[in-house]
Amino acid sequence: MTPAADATKRFAADLDALIDRSTRIGVAVSGGPDSLALLLLPAAARPGQIEAATVDHRLRPESAAEAEIVASLCARLDVPHRTLAADWIDPPTANMQAEARAMRYRLLNEWAIERGLGAVATAHHADDQAETLLMRLLRGAGVGGLGGSRARRPLSEQVTLIRPLLGWRKAELEMLVTKAGLEPVDDPSNRDSRHDRSRIRHWLTETDWADPARLAASASALRDADEALDWALAPLITSRIRREGDALIVEPSDLPLELKRRLLLAAFAELGAPSPRGADLIRAMSALEAGEIVTLAGLKLAGGSRWILSIAPPRRS
Repeated sequence: MTPAADATKRFAADLDALIDRSTRIGVAVSGGPDSLALLLLPAAARPGQIEAATVDHRLRPESAAEAEIVASLCARLDVPHRTLAADWIDPPTANMQAEARAMRYRLLNEWAIERGLGAVATAHHADDQAETLLMRLLRGAGVGGLGGSRARRPLSEQVTLIRPLLGWRKAELEMLVTKAGLEPVDDPSNRDSRHDRSRIRHWLTETDWADPARLAASASALRDADEALDWALAPLITSRIRREGDALIVEPSDLPLELKRRLLLAAFAELGAPSPRGADLIRAMSALEAGEIVTLAGLKLAGGSRWILSIAPPRRS
């Protein structure tokens, strides 16, 4: 079941770029082809330094048996394995993919801390990046929303989330698993047309002119642009936002629209207000530019050459 030497060497280089070689790593393995590849590759590249976990979301009758399949494979590879069962108070009936993702990351983080693992790896790959870009384009996302997933980010203060397969295509991972003689778990939710991602995935497989690798490259470039804008914003927060009594004064003059938007969001955060939805924020900015007064996310916003933000008074009953 050991991957080819060239694949192992390539993966080892990807992993070394993300996390120190001495760090013990947890891998999230659902049993699908992508996650099986993620299990095989680090088991070969860093033997004895990895552990695996399968999250049983308990949303499908087959999920417990699928976790047992992964556990059996891990035993053959001499990789410690744990099944993490979702502890729903009430299983989600709407927005299931987002709810399941939040549950998954929480359980993986708790497991990693308990096991003394410095990082958790997930099997996101280039095709996932392409799908996410298209989904968010269809929702009208801006630069921040269109950026691809980061190869590494904090999962918590103790654990780093890493994605060492972002430079790999799904077909490569499937071939690696096939050559290992493994049969992946089939999760029908991946083909459920009720989910945006499933529809986008099907469209990409049926389209010969939309190259997922190039879409993934664009998503990565947009992520770099988003980080550059945050870098440019940092000194503006200190020079363009000041407090006067209970209000914040924002000085937006001469700034590009995107930096005005981010500056306004920073002011919302400083006042402890929730970030408004994109369309609502753009409408509020148009009103501010016109010198009008609006309320949004519990704040009163007064426009003009400078923007004044304060807590909105309670509505009269």
